[in-house]
Amino acid sequence: MSKMRIEGSFVALITPFNQDGTVDFAAFEELLKFQRDNGTSAVLILGSTGEISMLSKEERREIVSRTARMKSGDMKLFYGCTGGDTASTIEMLRFAKAEGADGAILAAPAYICASEADIEAYFLEAADSVELPMGIYNNPPRVKTDLGHEALLRLFKHPNYVVHKESTGRVGQVGQVLAANPDVSVMCCDSPNLGLVVPTMTLGGHGTANMTGNIAPADIAEMSKPWKTGEDAMAFRENYLRLLPLLHYTYSAINPVAVKSLMRAIGLPAGDLRRPLTALQGPALDRGIEIVSRLGLLEKYNLSGQPLGLAAE
Repeated sequence: MSKMRIEGSFVALITPFNQDGTVDFAAFEELLKFQRDNGTSAVLILGSTGEISMLSKEERREIVSRTARMKSGDMKLFYGCTGGDTASTIEMLRFAKAEGADGAILAAPAYICASEADIEAYFLEAADSVELPMGIYNNPPRVKTDLGHEALLRLFKHPNYVVHKESTGRVGQVGQVLAANPDVSVMCCDSPNLGLVVPTMTLGGHGTANMTGNIAPADIAEMSKPWKTGEDAMAFRENYLRLLPLLHYTYSAINPVAVKSLMRAIGLPAGDLRRPLTALQGPALDRGIEIVSRLGLLEKYNLSGQPLGLAAE
């Protein structure tokens, strides 16, 4: 059986909250439709952008159960299933599969700073535990553990691994992975500070696993198209340079502070951040609103330009 292949924009979705701090499932449904209608190929629910570390186990399970039933169309729903150890990761993977997830994304467990060998074994044990399409998120800025290309290529031989999201600062690693032509979709973080988008797409990457698609999904989907022709390359250059101010803005604070603050400010149903995180205000927020206004995104996506909660009041 051939592996699932995802190309284009893979958006790490925020978790929307009600005013009382509970998960807003009506907003989840609206945000999933927003992504689906604007060309997103797949979404990641319960990633770091979804504030997963501040959600209880019960909340995580409810989010999986309820959003999995919101699926429609071709857009794939993946879930962050990384636990604090191998056993809890496997438990979440099995739960997600039973609830109808299309797939799961795994990172190394945070805080423990495990060795590369230990994390390679962790990824293999997780993949062996359940038949479910999975992705590896190599994210050393967040979890410290960093997988080199040799370990990654060994892992990609496993039939369950279908996606690789790279967030290392080593641009050369992307080339080493793509040169080996593994049977996975190779994607990169859209942070302009890491600088992986241009080399990844230039070398034959399959798209971006991004955060900025929460705000401009159609624009990021266009920027994330794999290159087939020289015209694709020229279109990418135009889109990337046009969107660069927005990319820098969404990474101007630890995710998802900037992106969620801006979403709420322009009328998308995001809600507030969970404490201890707090939303951007004043000039920091005004700068984001100015960027989306200058790019014409309020009109393009029919956004109000003011928080939904304030509009309701």
